Amino acid sequence: MKLNHLIKRLSTVRFWMATTLACVALTVFVWQDAFFSNTAALADSMSHLIATSGADQIKEAADKVTEGSKKIIRGTENKVKETARTNAAKVDQADDDNGIAKRKAIRDKNRIESRAEEDAARTEERAEKSMGAVKDVVDKVKGAFSK
Repeated sequence: MKLNHLIKRLSTVRFWMATTLACVALTVFVWQDAFFSNTAALADSMSHLIATSGADQIKEAADKVTEGSKKIIRGTENKVKETARTNAAKVDQADDDNGIAKRKAIRDKNRIESRAEEDAARTEERAEKSMGAVKDVVDKVKGAFSK
């Protein structure tokens, strides 16, 4: 179905009116932002807000993560030690005399327990170091924004 001449003209006028209205609306939004906003004050208050309240919250969260990590690490260490003791006890029950298997089981138990302690201490140290690095970064950012 073909449009007649009047309908074609109205369609073209409608298109140009919509385009003009969109351009005017865009211009109004751009000018409103340029004349009525104070971006310097907004940026300053945001940096102050981030540097003061956010830094303390991040440090508290880092402390909680460190404590939680230590609990998990020590819990894992205790489970490894308990498993080593259980295995050594099973070998002790199976071997009545002081045989090679019993001595090896006791040696293995002692080695596993000492390594579990060493690994736990090393892991705790690294967890504390990483959370300390987070706190240092927070302090540096806080110092940069407070200048």
